[in-house]
Amino acid sequence: MPHRDNLLLASLSPSDLAALQPHLKLVHFKQEQVLFEAGDTIDATYFPTSAVISIVVTLSSGQVVEAAMVGRDGVVGAAAALDGRMALSRAIVQLSGEAIVCGLAGLRGAAMQSQSLLSLLIRHEQTLYAQAQQSAACMAAHHVDARLCRWLLRSRDLSQSDTLLFTQEFLAEMLGVNRTTVTVVAHTLQQAGIIHYTRGKIRITNLEGLQDAACECYETVRSQYQGLLGGDLRPARTPE
Repeated sequence: MPHRDNLLLASLSPSDLAALQPHLKLVHFKQEQVLFEAGDTIDATYFPTSAVISIVVTLSSGQVVEAAMVGRDGVVGAAAALDGRMALSRAIVQLSGEAIVCGLAGLRGAAMQSQSLLSLLIRHEQTLYAQAQQSAACMAAHHVDARLCRWLLRSRDLSQSDTLLFTQEFLAEMLGVNRTTVTVVAHTLQQAGIIHYTRGKIRITNLEGLQDAACECYETVRSQYQGLLGGDLRPARTPE
């Protein structure tokens, strides 16, 4: 079981990991696969190892806006282990890959027996709340160019790759804008030599340029995570 590919699982004590081990299963998820919808009863939690999952809010108009992004840095659905079994938002796979799935009863039982594991889950939920707060502020105050750069940087950190497989439609959904806006912004970034965009694929070609163009929210979210959980979200290896 590649638990070390998920920063939360890798940080567990041997006893906490041993308590969870019988309940863990490695599963592959496809891009845009929905793990749960708002209002669903959650029966499993997901520790991504290579997949990246978006927590999104769907409005009555059908518009979708991303509130948080989780990858190898965290877990999706952990609030259910803290007695909040009803999902408050949709969880959708942003980038295909693998995640370690843990049955809800197993995680809850282990957390109730371990103060260290319970504390870790609570602090992780704080990071998701902080992300959602930052996303709301970002939507209200920052231009879409800077928001897209921030979003690409975080996707890069979690996927550990400079090549990201996204359609313009998906990018538009996550940013809460129309496709035409994404087309214009992507063209501008490509003209500046920051990315190279072809249909369904974005390659980051100038990391420093992307960081300079991103809004402050990228560093804020990274700093909040480090403060609460102590991990570094930057790629453990040089992305390809």
